[in-house]
Amino acid sequence: MLHIHCPYCEEYREEEEFNVVGEAHIVRPKAPEELSDEQWASYLFFRKNPRGLHHEMWVHSHGCRKFFNMTRHTVTYQIMETYKMGLKPSISAEDTK
Repeated sequence: MLHIHCPYCEEYREEEEFNVVGEAHIVRPKAPEELSDEQWASYLFFRKNPRGLHHEMWVHSHGCRKFFNMTRHTVTYQIMETYKMGLKPSISAEDTK
């Protein structure tokens, strides 16, 4: 079981209190009406699925109900950091290569 630090509540809680939402830092297209069907489908459905370091968006669904980001290793499940929405990660995938 993972113990996840909520950057808003400032405490560690069990993973059952949280839900993963998906890949973090996805930028919405500025003019979605100008995208082709293929480009729009790519934005909506296709995400990175790396083996190694990955930035994910989570929600503290049974706590403060706020969204936050997490940097996690997808093989070892090690959580490197959690940080509030709008902030940049302090660890990038390039840092671990």
